[in-house]
Amino acid sequence: MEGTTRMEGTIKWYDPGKHIGFVKGEDGKDYFVHQSFLPEGFVPRENDKVTFEPTESERGLQAHSIKPV
Repeated sequence: MEGTTRMEGTIKWYDPGKHIGFVKGEDGKDYFVHQSFLPEGFVPRENDKVTFEPTESERGLQAHSIKPV
């Protein structure tokens, strides 16, 4: 999976205390979110629409370069 194509998705959940959560991509898959993948000052909420770069690592699917829509 290339990290160069942006995808739309919806925040499934995000815990601001733990700085982690998940985005449900337009492909129906869940992508891990970490605070370091978010723009400064953006705290996602459940059902927020976002775009992101889907990537796959040894730890699974991740959503990088997240931007609110």
